[in-house]
Amino acid sequence: MLDILKRLETKMDQGLGRLETKMDNLETKVNSLETKLDEHTLILRALEHSAQVNKAEHDKMSNDIAQIQGDVCSIKKDLSQVELVTANNWADIVKLKAVK
Repeated sequence: MLDILKRLETKMDQGLGRLETKMDNLETKVNSLETKLDEHTLILRALEHSAQVNKAEHDKMSNDIAQIQGDVCSIKKDLSQVELVTANNWADIVKLKAVK
């Protein structure tokens, strides 16, 4: 009877040892997953920051383009005025030449 109890105790000890080993392995895997999750979180935050910076740069470029468009329209208007004045000047020159 003692022999059976000792064998049973030995088997239980072996089973507990295997269970502890499996638990240690699980703990190691969980720690590894937590580390990877932390790394992924840092990467995600860096990407979010990069996206915010890119959006700010994009918004600035959009504002710059709008300003350039306004400047170009103003220059076109001024150029049209210069063309009109030049045409009038040429007409006056033709009239002055005709008077000679």
